[in-house]
Amino acid sequence: MNSWKVPFVFFLSLLIILVGSSCSSETAAPVIKADVEISNQMQITSTAFEDGGTIPTTYTCDADDLSPPLAWNDIPEGTQSLVLIVDDQDAPAGTWVHWLLYDIPPCVDHLPEGPPPTETVPGIGTQGSNDFGRIGYGGPCPPGGSPHHYYFKLYALDMLLNLEPGMNIDDLETDMSGHILDQVELMGIYVR
Repeated sequence: MNSWKVPFVFFLSLLIILVGSSCSSETAAPVIKADVEISNQMQITSTAFEDGGTIPTTYTCDADDLSPPLAWNDIPEGTQSLVLIVDDQDAPAGTWVHWLLYDIPPCVDHLPEGPPPTETVPGIGTQGSNDFGRIGYGGPCPPGGSPHHYYFKLYALDMLLNLEPGMNIDDLETDMSGHILDQVELMGIYVR
C-alpha cells in the first residue's frame, strides 16, 4: 500500500467513527441484528405517577396538557435509537395515539416534562402526528365514565429511522418492524 494511503484510510476511519457518534465522544455501538429475542430488561418510570397509577390532571386535556417526565435505563447494547409511543387502547374507536417520538439518541435517558409540540426537539428526537391531528403530545382526554389505560411504550431499535417529522403510527410501526431490540411500557390510568 502506498505510504499516503495508510494515513488517508486511518483518517477516513476516524471520521466515520466520529460522525457516527451523536451523543458523546465514544464510538457508536455495533449494529445488532433485530432477530434477537426481546428481553424486556429495560425499565421506564415517571416521577409523576407509578406504573398502574393515576395520571395527574396537569398531564391531560383537562389542565396543562403537558407530557409527564419520563426516565429509562438498561438500554441494550447495539441500540441506535429509541422510539416512544403513547396510546390509549380503551378509546371508543379503537387504539388512540397520543404521542409519537422517534430517533431519540440512545444516550438520552430521560425526557423532561412538556417538550414543545415542534417537529423536532433538539437533543431529544423527532415527533410524529398524534390522533388529534397535531405534532407532539396530546394528553389523556377520554369520554366520561370508565377509566382509560394509557401506555407509554419505549422501544430500543438497532437502527436510526431517519423519518420525516409528522409520521403516523402505521408508517412508524412499518419502519420499526424487524428492528426492535427490546421494549418496555409504563401504564397510567385517567378517568373523567
